[in-house]
Parts: sequence; C-alpha cells; structure tokens
Amino acid sequence: MTLLDVFIIGVGLSMDAFAVAICKSLAIGRFDLRKAFIIGLWFGAFQGLMPVAGYFLGTMVSGFISRYAGIVAFVLLFFIGSGMIRESRQEECGNYGSEVGVRVMLAAAVATSIDALSVGVTFSAYDVSIWKSALIIAATTFFISFLGVRIGTVFGDRYKSRAELAGGAILIIIGLKLLLGI
Repeated sequence: MTLLDVFIIGVGLSMDAFAVAICKSLAIGRFDLRKAFIIGLWFGAFQGLMPVAGYFLGTMVSGFISRYAGIVAFVLLFFIGSGMIRESRQEECGNYGSEVGVRVMLAAAVATSIDALSVGVTFSAYDVSIWKSALIIAATTFFISFLGVRIGTVFGDRYKSRAELAGGAILIIIGLKLLLGI
C-alpha cells in the first residue's frame, strides 16, 4: 500500500466528516473561521487517532489478518463504503446545530471516525507506516472538513449526499484494489 493509497483512503474516510461539516455550517449560517477551524481540528484529530488504535488492535490478531489481508481489507472497506453510499441517499442533514463545544464535537468526531478504526486494522496487515498514515488522514480530514464548513455556508447541503456517495465508492475501489493485489 502506497502513501497515495493512504491519501485516497483519507479522502474517502473524510467524506462523513465533510457531510457533517456542511450540516453544521447550515446551522451556523455565515462562515465563521473559528468554528471552521474547531470543526476541522476535531474531525481531523479523531480520523487520525482511530487508525492508530485500529492498527494496534490489528497487530493482536496479525496472524489471521496477514494471511487473509486482501480479503479482510476488501470486506472492511466494502462494508464501510456501502454504508456511506446508503447514507448518501438520506437527503436531510439532521439536527447538528451550530454548537462546537467539547461534548457536541466529541460525539460528532467519534461518530464520523469509527470507520477509520477498521481501516487501521487493515493497515496492520500491510507494510504501512501507521504514524505517517495517521498524519496524512488527519491532515486530509482537517482540510476537507474545514472546506465543508465553507462550502456549506455558500452552497447549502447540495454536496452532502454526493460527498458520501463518492467517499463510499472510493473505499470500495481501494478495497477491490487490495483484494486483487493491484
């Protein structure tokens, strides 16, 4: 797995955070640089930490995972990607509110980064630097979430479902690539 693969996975993983950032920006109304930074920081930090936790969990069962790495990677990424595609069919944003306090952001960051835990388990089966990967995923998610707040204040929720659909498709394609050993 290359660093480009990790970046592409990071883009796919960040689409949930992007969608929530758009929804939060709708509640905020006008673009607020401070809130955009806070939202990006929370989502980026958790998307970066979860693969590290998954990686260390994966090393505990590394014998099984390394033997079936392609299949495990495909199944996990397919499951995550198909879930994102299903979520993309939901038109409404829900009630995310404009609040960016610790309790609200912690819940949103954990909810949008659980799938990154599974990706970390997948990384444990490959020759991947988990720290570089986590940094790439965190930075990518920070930037995309920050951008989501900006886009949401300009365009509304027009791109929320498309982002989740694209993110799901990206993860499934990467899973197929790993399954086929390409």
